[in-house]
Amino acid sequence: MVDQLLLHIDGRNVPAADGGTFTVASPTTGEVLFEVSHATPADVDVAVAAARAAYLDRRWWGIPARDRARVLNRAAAILADRVDDLAREETRQIGRTLREMRAQLRRLPEWLEYFGALAATWEGTVPDFGPNHLNVVRRVPLGVAGLITPWNHPLLITMKKVAAALGAGNSIVVKPSELGPAVPLALAGILEEAGVPAGVVNVVPGLGPTTGRALSEHRGLDKLDITGGTETGRVVAANAGRNLVPVTAELGGKAPVIVFDDAPVEAAVAGALFASFIATGQTCVQGARLLVQRTIHDEVVQALVARTRALRLGDPLDPQTQIGPLVSQAQRAKVVEAVGRAQAQGATVLCGGRVPEDPGLSHGWFYEPTVIGGITPDHDLWHEEVFGPVVVVAPFDDEGDAVAKANDCPYGLAASVWGADTGRCLRTAQALDVGIVWVNDHHRVDPASPWGGTKESGLGTENGVDSFRGYTRPHSIIVSTAAQPFDWFASTQELRYS
Repeated sequence: MVDQLLLHIDGRNVPAADGGTFTVASPTTGEVLFEVSHATPADVDVAVAAARAAYLDRRWWGIPARDRARVLNRAAAILADRVDDLAREETRQIGRTLREMRAQLRRLPEWLEYFGALAATWEGTVPDFGPNHLNVVRRVPLGVAGLITPWNHPLLITMKKVAAALGAGNSIVVKPSELGPAVPLALAGILEEAGVPAGVVNVVPGLGPTTGRALSEHRGLDKLDITGGTETGRVVAANAGRNLVPVTAELGGKAPVIVFDDAPVEAAVAGALFASFIATGQTCVQGARLLVQRTIHDEVVQALVARTRALRLGDPLDPQTQIGPLVSQAQRAKVVEAVGRAQAQGATVLCGGRVPEDPGLSHGWFYEPTVIGGITPDHDLWHEEVFGPVVVVAPFDDEGDAVAKANDCPYGLAASVWGADTGRCLRTAQALDVGIVWVNDHHRVDPASPWGGTKESGLGTENGVDSFRGYTRPHSIIVSTAAQPFDWFASTQELRYS
């Protein structure tokens, strides 16, 4: 029995205006999991109008901030109770292993709690305006935010945006990825169950060229927030510019993992393995370029290849599985093409580099975890984001060479540095042109820690105080405290002041 998923607009689950649907298939077996209503531009209009009405009558942002915080905390508690079911649903629709999804989703109530706490404790300012005036500046919500979210972390990335937007008092319209709409739709129900009023949270699943385009071009929005590919981000940012609304865009990445010669090899290899192959490599902070100091390069690569070959591919619902399938046939084809092109340009596949021959995996979009050597900045794979289980390895000579090679990239989202010399690690971290650097770790996230990059990795940040602030605007109130009235055009000097 195929589950039916509808649009969620103004507190109700409704079909698309034209009755159109699309299907979501399991990347593990190919079976159809969901038939999903496909939001038309007319549906997007209705969703934005519902969000605008909710904003204008202040049903959400007009209540005391402490009450908003209580609602978000209730939603956090409900979410925590349902994590296992939601994690299983995430695994079914995108193929990421259940062990990973459970670990990830168990953190997500923290985002609702954190932004609820910010809402309850946020204070305005009183700038010094000079004599005879009092200036009170408060932060108010922007209004209606359009959120465009990806398939690789359907609930995590949706939550990053939703928690900040709602904490600040906005109404929202979410366009989840057509490959992973089920759990973002479930989140809307959880929020309303906790007490978020109808109309504040609206979800319009659909394809990017139709639903996504209609939302990003909509003149009824006050902010756009997207996580996705860099080219899509350019289009959305251009649409935001035409409509004169702010945009946050978390886009592509090609994170370097720098291993110095004083790093414990076993720990560095374990870290590189995690960075490279968590989420089957389908994450914007994947450790896609492993840079190893030349004196230990061969030892590290040999150990990495051995551990990569030992990774267990299989059914992502099996707790013993370490690597699941890619999300779709198109994504696997992209990986196959990228590895083939690297080989044609002279790189060497050290392990993996092929579709597995196991007949038990033949119905899914599996690809063997792959390590590629002999890579140079002349290869396409040095610069291009693959978004799959592929890591390239290359040596460097010294600290300066490591920084130069790491920064030789159009992206600047994240990096990690591994070594025992704390001073050298910190110097390197400070020299990297990226937004996030982990030292002796990789891919750690917290709702209080800013998340965003430089160059083609996007604009603005998620998480933290800056994200909350980015969903508000200043509202400045200036009060005269003068003892006598102001009359600039009075006939006598004493009635005027400035």
